[in-house]
Amino acid sequence: MMTAPDLSVMERDDEAQADFDALIAAEQRIEPRDWMPDAYRKTLIRQISQHAHSEIIGMQPEGNWITRAPSLKRKAILMAKVQDEAGHGLYLYSAAQTLGITRDEMTQQLIDGKAKYSSIFNYPTPTWADMGAIGWLVDGAAICNQVPLCRASYGPYGRAMVRVCKEESFHQRQGFEILLTLMQGTPAQREMAQDAVNRWYWPSLMMFGPPDDASPNSAQSMAWKIKRFSNDELRQRFVGMLVPQAEILGVTLPDPELRWDQDAQRWHMSEIDWTEFFEVLAGRGPMNAVRLQNRRSAHDDGAWVREAAAAYADKHAFPRSLSEERSDETKRAQPTGVAS
Repeated sequence: MMTAPDLSVMERDDEAQADFDALIAAEQRIEPRDWMPDAYRKTLIRQISQHAHSEIIGMQPEGNWITRAPSLKRKAILMAKVQDEAGHGLYLYSAAQTLGITRDEMTQQLIDGKAKYSSIFNYPTPTWADMGAIGWLVDGAAICNQVPLCRASYGPYGRAMVRVCKEESFHQRQGFEILLTLMQGTPAQREMAQDAVNRWYWPSLMMFGPPDDASPNSAQSMAWKIKRFSNDELRQRFVGMLVPQAEILGVTLPDPELRWDQDAQRWHMSEIDWTEFFEVLAGRGPMNAVRLQNRRSAHDDGAWVREAAAAYADKHAFPRSLSEERSDETKRAQPTGVAS
């Protein structure tokens, strides 16, 4: 038999759920202090932390080219871009922390291989043209995916995405400009640019996730208004953006079936190799092991910095006693070499 206190708890939960549903329906933001369903919280932690991991791992393919950029200007721009990505990771980890998970927990999940990140960063970058293809295609796909997230129902996530998207638009233009310069260069440079586009085009389409009928989380995320568009809708938008830009660049998108279907009012394209997508996502891509090992090594090498920062924070966490401060003043006032 249900007791009165149990019934009271259920009634409060029902009222809280009703308030949550009303906020979502009214296009209002859910804030950290608000009640939210456990499933909503877990979904946000999964999505935001994976997004943050992707930004941090995504520094590696481009960071690899900072020392080999073809000019000082290119080096400075690429350094700024990689620094932006570190900042994006910081914004997103901070947003995830408002949901009750610590940054240490998220970092440990990443380096243990228990947390996923975008499969796109598990491909190699053998030429300078890859910097252009990543900017144009990968960051272009990120913009299509992330601009709607500025209206995500969870406040800290949506607000973080506003700044992220502004910086991603710079990254996309930077990549476009690299490819444009190469396509106006020598035959070898044009061939290098086209090769990079050929290699990054299909993985960039995979960035939006599996087809809608095979996406287990998409429908619920849209119902909660975390996401605003389905995977296939975003993929269609992205291709529609690429086609005219490819014409300006003079590159060919590597899909012989790509065409506009006037009757269906959508782009018709070849079938994506989803086997490859799931293999890379499962950790069996060309660079998965290298990316994670680099992250583990960086985490281990930076342990002393974290320890020093923690010790400094502990030292200044509480007011020092007057006697301790006077003792320090006395020591500073003594001539060098004089014993206390």
